[in-house]
Parts: sequence; structure tokens; C-alpha cells
Amino acid sequence: MYNREQLYHFDSDVGHYGGDAPYGEKQARYLNSLPEFMERKRAEVDVFCRRNYEVFAPFSVERRVPPSPSQA
Repeated sequence: MYNREQLYHFDSDVGHYGGDAPYGEKQARYLNSLPEFMERKRAEVDVFCRRNYEVFAPFSVERRVPPSPSQA
């Protein structure tokens, strides 16, 4: 993020960085060209994100509460 604009992001489904802005595309190409760095990022997704998603999904994603009017 720079100046409230997202420059690039890591797509964990694909396993690569993608650019969201012209400068971010350049940065994403550079990061994707580093094999050791990309291997570490993919391993971090497997170890941290996917494991925690399985733990927290029942409490966050699958939880459905019907909306109700609030009184302020």
C-alpha cells in the first residue's frame, strides 16, 4: 500500500504476486522472479493461513446471524 493505493498482492490460490497498479506490476514481476523468496511465501501460506482458516472458519465465515434493527 502506498498513498491508500494497493500496489500488489499475493494470490495464495495461484501462488504468485499480482500487480494492481503499474508500479506494482513491476514489483510483482521482480518478486515472482526470486525462487527462494516465492518458495518461502508459499510455505508460509501452507503453514499459517490454511491451518488457521480451518480453525477460525466455523466462527467467522460459516456463522450467519440474521440482521436486526439496532436501537441507538
